Amino acid sequence: MEFNPIVFDTSEQTVGGYQAGRCDVLTSDTSQLAALRIQLDDPSASMILSEVISKEPLGPVVRQGDDLWFNIVKWSLFAMLNAEEYGVTSENVDEMTSSEDPNIARLLGQDGNYGEGMNLEADWAYNIISQVGNYAESFDRNVGMDSPLEIERGVNALWTDGGFQYAPRFAKRLA
Repeated sequence: MEFNPIVFDTSEQTVGGYQAGRCDVLTSDTSQLAALRIQLDDPSASMILSEVISKEPLGPVVRQGDDLWFNIVKWSLFAMLNAEEYGVTSENVDEMTSSEDPNIARLLGQDGNYGEGMNLEADWAYNIISQVGNYAESFDRNVGMDSPLEIERGVNALWTDGGFQYAPRFAKRLA
């Protein structure tokens, strides 16, 4: 296949060039393509192909050297992933605080303070889940099927659902 790459400096220029017919296709990671697509005058006139030709892992990023903040961000993501795996949602988190499952009790701060090593209160993960939701809730709302981007979970699904997402369990000390 022959092609002539056309490079744009900004997302706005990319959308404008595509709509003006300066190029026939766009390539980028799926989330960027979805974000560009909803900026088109008629998003339904373009589609994102299911074939993935690149992989760019996207996730939380923190400044190097701030180990405490790094651990808080990392374990916040892990808490959201564990909550999804255990079936804990923003809607049922209050009733789940009385769960007899030790994994859920540790996650929600009912059995020990697993945030202590990060200078957090025992209920730090409960607060995240009650205010933001588990990973699925956040994904769906921000980039998934409940958002304008309508990105399917795909490899962002839990490992139990054929995706790559998994998190370590809460143990004696987090950090």
